[in-house]
Amino acid sequence: MENNERQVISPAVLAGLGGGKIAYVRSFRSEEAKELFPQLPQVAPELELWALLGADGTPIMLADSRDAVVMNAHQNDLEMVAVH
Repeated sequence: MENNERQVISPAVLAGLGGGKIAYVRSFRSEEAKELFPQLPQVAPELELWALLGADGTPIMLADSRDAVVMNAHQNDLEMVAVH
């Protein structure tokens, strides 16, 4: 494979990484969060929210602080990874 080629990993493979115990934290504006969390009640526009997502991007939790989602990850024995 050439250096500029990318390998594509399917969502099913991502979901299985680490036995389903890998997650990441991402910040969202309230408008974006509504797409991942359709049950989200009406919130102020432009509000910064934090989501805990599974390795495949599956939403796990949404909160108004990064600390809250990180604590939830630790309580559920999820391994946090950095995503760039």
